[in-house]
Amino acid sequence: MEKDLIEYIAKSLVDDPSSVQVSVVDGEKSIILELKVATADIGKVIGKHGRIAKAIRIVLQAATAKSGKRTVLEILD
Repeated sequence: MEKDLIEYIAKSLVDDPSSVQVSVVDGEKSIILELKVATADIGKVIGKHGRIAKAIRIVLQAATAKSGKRTVLEILD
């Protein structure tokens, strides 16, 4: 569910939605989501002063609050 949410948000923001890749690393107490987009679109996902990235992380935390696991979003180059 988390993967689909991040993928949907990222594809809505970027110019090249086919380059969006989300991988999940599932740990014992946390879930790490790694988001990879095209080099030209990385600024659109991060936003000015990281505001868009922060907003995506807040939505992700709200969506996974009931699971009891900590979720982390990493935006890769």
